[in-house]
Amino acid sequence: MTSLEISHFTEAVGHFATGVVVVTAMGEDGPQGFTCQTFSSLSLEPLLVSFAARSQSSSWPRIRDIGDLAINILASDQESLARGFATSASDKFAGISWRNGSNGAPLLEGTLASIEGTILDLASYGDHDIAIVAPQKFEVRPGVPLLYFRGGFGQFVS
Repeated sequence: MTSLEISHFTEAVGHFATGVVVVTAMGEDGPQGFTCQTFSSLSLEPLLVSFAARSQSSSWPRIRDIGDLAINILASDQESLARGFATSASDKFAGISWRNGSNGAPLLEGTLASIEGTILDLASYGDHDIAIVAPQKFEVRPGVPLLYFRGGFGQFVS
C-alpha cells in the first residue's frame, strides 16, 4: 500500500468519532497503560468488550502478558491523560491520581467509567491485536465523554 493510500484511508476513518479510553494493568515493574480509541462493547450474553492495540507498541505487550486489566473511559476534561498515555514515556503515571482496582489494575481518578476484566482471547490482524475481555467489575460516574475526531480531541455537545 502506498503512503498516499494510507493517508486517504486514515483521513476517511478519521471521520468516525470515537470515545477515548486508557487501558491499564499492574505489572511486576509497576503500572502500565496506553491510550486507545478502538474500545467497544461486544456482547451482552456473555458480557464481553473488545479493543485493538498496535502489536509493536511499547506498552501493549506488557499489558497483554499480564491479562488482568482495566479500561478507563475518559471524561472531556482528561485530554492531557489521553495525550500522556499515548506516548512511550517510561513513567506515564507520574503525577496522575489513581488507585488499584479489585484485580490490581490501576483505576484512573475522574474518569466517566471503569471496567475491570480479564483478557479471554487475542487475534492478530495486520499491525494490531484485537483483545476480547470478560468484564468483572464496573464503576460509572456522571460527566461528558472525551471524543476523538479527525485527529483531534473534543467533547459531545447535544
